[in-house]
Amino acid sequence: MPPPDEGLVAQLVSLIDVRLLDPLEILVDGHPAVDSLRTVVRERARSWATTMVGGDEQAAYGVIVRAISTLYPGDGPFNPPLVWWRTPLGQIVARRVGHPTAEAVSYAVAGAMLGITRQGVHDLASRGRLARHPEGGVRSAAVRDRLVQEGTRRA
Repeated sequence: MPPPDEGLVAQLVSLIDVRLLDPLEILVDGHPAVDSLRTVVRERARSWATTMVGGDEQAAYGVIVRAISTLYPGDGPFNPPLVWWRTPLGQIVARRVGHPTAEAVSYAVAGAMLGITRQGVHDLASRGRLARHPEGGVRSAAVRDRLVQEGTRRA
């Protein structure tokens, strides 16, 4: 497997620190056990990133879904801001899973996932190069497939 993407590792560590460990440290009144957890997270983040990037499809999917559901809990659907899709985590999620909770995404979200404009997504959909969803937008799987194809052409 290729080495983990350092930006992805850093983003995972930072998110876990801010969303999980910092609040836990406050709750346990600075107990030193939290420092041990930070060490474990730094070690595991490398493994998670490696699996996300280079693991088989099922393993990558499992790690990604676990990370998203843990780091972005909520009662509603997962709906990150458009800029999130350009982060290392957003890019690997788009490439390996597509949108983890939506069969279809808006042109704006598809554009953010692909790194192009909404008009660019419209043009691709109009030319039949990106599958539209019958209820609007484009298929999340089509965006993922396009990212995989582009990555293959660049390699």
